[in-house]
Amino acid sequence: MSASLEGKIAIVTGAGRGIGEGIARKLGAEGATVACADVNTEDAGRVAQACGHPAYAVRLDVSRASECDSVVQATVDRHGRLDVLVNNAGINRDAMLHKMTDEQWDQVISVDLTGVFFMARAASRGMRSQGSGRIVNISSASWMGNVGQANYAAAKAGVIGLSRTAARELARSQVTVNAICPGFIDTAMTRGIPQQIREAQLARIPLGRAGQPADVAALVAFLASDEAGYITGEVINVGGGYVL
Repeated sequence: MSASLEGKIAIVTGAGRGIGEGIARKLGAEGATVACADVNTEDAGRVAQACGHPAYAVRLDVSRASECDSVVQATVDRHGRLDVLVNNAGINRDAMLHKMTDEQWDQVISVDLTGVFFMARAASRGMRSQGSGRIVNISSASWMGNVGQANYAAAKAGVIGLSRTAARELARSQVTVNAICPGFIDTAMTRGIPQQIREAQLARIPLGRAGQPADVAALVAFLASDEAGYITGEVINVGGGYVL
């Protein structure tokens, strides 16, 4: 299965660390020019450097529509087009429902769901005009519900509904939209989880190990490639059997 992205222009949001870093590195390795977008420009710059020329860092707060529009437009102005958008940026502000604050709810929804909408909306305009494009949205296995994550689960479920709707709307323009639901992936964030909870999560995985960012990145690269041109509107779990 080839996933060559030679000559493709891509934006990866939340590229500064974790799954986003893995995705940016993989797309770069497959030949894409990657705009590594992150609210933390230092992290984004480090990843862009690791990807090698011609990857570069871009500052982006996906919760701001104007910044999303500007980053997409700047990419098109610089390269003449945008071929791939990976909506990966996300945060979590976990709390039990009865203790969750308005701020915790709003912060997660604004980044994890509204940010995906802002970027997909901006990218879809040019992709429709050029008659091609790939949008890959990173949801989560938590969309099915998870204790202490009412805000996160709601946002990630919303990403799935948004992805399927966008897939229907953009199909005539040969633009595909798919959602990926990672399970328990080994990142700095999950390594910070209390050991007891981490072990309980690992015990739920039939393959017996945490996933790696590269496991998610491999699927993103395929969905972004020409070979995946007949796949759209799909919701794909990458979790070692976590969701069965």
